[in-house]
Amino acid sequence: MPIIDHNKITESPWRPNYRKWNITQSNDGTTSSDLSYSEVGVGTGAPLHKHESDELIVVLEGEIEAKLGDKTQLVNKDHTLVIPPNTPHGFKNVGKNKAKILTFFPIQNPFDHTDYLEGSKPNS
Repeated sequence: MPIIDHNKITESPWRPNYRKWNITQSNDGTTSSDLSYSEVGVGTGAPLHKHESDELIVVLEGEIEAKLGDKTQLVNKDHTLVIPPNTPHGFKNVGKNKAKILTFFPIQNPFDHTDYLEGSKPNS
């Protein structure tokens, strides 16, 4: 079983004021899932979109405002946002400091299976 040193992960280009590091790598042959760590700057986040698979967003620090389907709610530290497949969703950091999140997908390369309903695809 590989042990991944988070201090040695290369940052992935993502969005302005939104830093992302892929913990799992699709090209290393060790996992069929996708796990990443992100630091989301104040006022930034992800535009409305949907994925073919489930997505879990664990808020480690900060406060995000999440839109899930027709509902919008605050998601704080130590809470997990569970997003079913094909559910329109997006979020924004509404706190006073950067938010830190873990994002998990049960598939590799989830952004190859994403439709953007607003905004654009990230720089990855």
